[in-house]
Order: sequence, then C-alpha cells, then structure tokens
Amino acid sequence: MFRISTISLVQFRNYATAEFRFTEHVTAICGKNGAGKTNLLDAIHMLCLTKSYFSKGDQQSVRHGEQGFRLTGVFEKMNNEAEVELILRETNKKELRVDKEMIPVFAHHVGQLPVVFIAPDDIGLISGGSEERRKLIDSLLSQLDAEYLNALIRYNRVVQERNKYLRSIDPYHIDHSLLDAWDVQLVQWGTQVNARRLDFLRIFIPVVERLYADFSSQSEQPTIEHIKGIPEDDFAAALNAARQKDIHSQRTTLGAHRDDLYFEMDQVPFKQVASQGQKKSLLFALKLACFHMLTAHNGFEPILLLDDVFEKLDAGRLHRLLVHVTQKNAGQVILTDTHHERMQHALQGISVPFQSIAL
Repeated sequence: MFRISTISLVQFRNYATAEFRFTEHVTAICGKNGAGKTNLLDAIHMLCLTKSYFSKGDQQSVRHGEQGFRLTGVFEKMNNEAEVELILRETNKKELRVDKEMIPVFAHHVGQLPVVFIAPDDIGLISGGSEERRKLIDSLLSQLDAEYLNALIRYNRVVQERNKYLRSIDPYHIDHSLLDAWDVQLVQWGTQVNARRLDFLRIFIPVVERLYADFSSQSEQPTIEHIKGIPEDDFAAALNAARQKDIHSQRTTLGAHRDDLYFEMDQVPFKQVASQGQKKSLLFALKLACFHMLTAHNGFEPILLLDDVFEKLDAGRLHRLLVHVTQKNAGQVILTDTHHERMQHALQGISVPFQSIAL
C-alpha cells in the first residue's frame, strides 16, 4: 500500500500556510474555482516528481508577493513512512530532502513515489501537438526506468546545445567538427532512449486499446501507431545526410525528440472523426494505462490525482471511471470538483468510503 497521509504548504500558489490530512482510500476535495483545489493536487505531484504538472518554471509556484515556497509531505509505502520536503529558496535554488537527508540529484527521487495526474487540459494529448504525447511517455518511463531518465536528460541537453548553435550559425563559418561531436552524443543517447521507448510501447499500446474498449460503449476501436523520429537503419548516417537541412531550418530535424503517437479510426485521423466522448475515452485509457504500468512495475498502485473530471465526463463514463479506480484498485485516489453534492452523489453511488475536504 502506498499513500500520502499529510501535506503542508507554505507560500505555495494561493496558500500562505495550510496543512491537510488524508485519512481514507478516496479523498474528495470540493471548492469554488480559484479556491486552490488544483494547486493542492499539483503540490502532491511536485513532492513525488520534484516538478509541477503544469508550469515550467518553479517561480510560477511561489505565492504572489513572496519569495520561495516549502512543501512537506509524509508518505507511507509498504509499511514504511518517509517525510519528503521540497523547498524553493529565495535565491531560486531548489532543495529536496527525504527524512531530512539532502537528495542532490533529483532524478534519483523520480520513481520512488509513483503518481498519475489527470487534468482537464490533458485533452491536448488527443488533439494537440506531439510534444504533449512525448511528455506523457517520458513522464511514465522516467518513473519506471532510472536509466531511461538518465539517457533522456543527456539526450535533451545535447539537442538543446545543438539547436542553440544552429540558430546562431554563420553560414560562412560552420564548425562541422562541433556538429560531429554533438551527433556522436545524439546517436549514443538517442539510441538508448529509442530502444527503451520501443520496448515500452509494445506493451503500453495494447493496454491503452483494451482500456478504451472498457470505457467506450461504442464498437469503433482506434488504432495507435508509434511515429519514430529515429530511422530504423543508420541514425548516424541519417543525421549526416540531414545536416544541411538542419542548418537551413536552424533545428535538429531527426531524433527521439520527434517521436509521436498517431491515433486513427477507420483509416482517418482520430481527432478528425472522434466525438468528444470518444476523445475523452481515449484520454482516460492513456492515463489509466500509465496507472496500470506503474502498478505492474512496482507491485502497488500509484497515487491517482483526478482534477475536475466531473465537468468533463458524461454520467456513464464517469461511473465506469470511478468504479475502475476506486473499486478495482486499492491505490489512493484524490479528486476535486466544484459541486459538493454532485461529488457526494457520485461516490455514494459506488458505495466507496471517502473523506471530504472543503476549500
């Protein structure tokens, strides 16, 4: 069993200071828009994975008019208890401690406290750009495989450095030896990232398709294809052949950072023909596939954070989702809604004990 039992927030988003205790398998957080429901879920996510689910910069999580923030959570895992503390100092330095011991490399913490977040804007996974879908894969694989996370960090760093040079390049003074050196590193780390993604997606995609069938009441079944950014033959040769194109476009046009998942139904792009309900079914299938992959890997369920799902699902899909995550799984579920009565009715309808927190 894995769960968070308490969390305290200091100068985090709209919270000056606050503390919450979680006493049940299911926690229902209710409050008006702007009350801090999503911020509370994101604080849990930050303690688990060291970064916000939403914002790219840590400063965006600091309460207006303040400097720095502090998050402290107590987690219970397999009969052991650990206190996790994440601090953003006034100097913008971020610190992570577990049981008062400093964790100098944040990547070593990723995967220790598995978590899955489902938020309204996640529909971008279906209708948005490829970056959203790569982020989903990378977030999950980083929790499953420390070597993958290490290779991904190194690969992304090389891509950023190479692209920075390509944007500043003087066409008459091109340092091909520098590009050669970066290409060697792209092949080294990109090949590792690609191999692990291929192995992972062979398992992940069938799980998504099965879960979609469970959540959708319709017979149409989407197909999912992995669009590879790395050629199947010789990556090094392909990079060399694409160099002039990269120089002209001022970016690296081949590599794992170009991967995508393509959704199709009846040989037509899924986002063009799918109803809103079908898109939501696929979204939840993707997210719950992450949930099941983490459960299979760890031997226990991750914490599941559901933000504002009551506004986004029809009654049938909502009921199937709640039954799936609360009755068929023993993991901790924390969900939010703006309407107390609606949430109470939905949870009472599936006969699950739950705790209510009003904001």
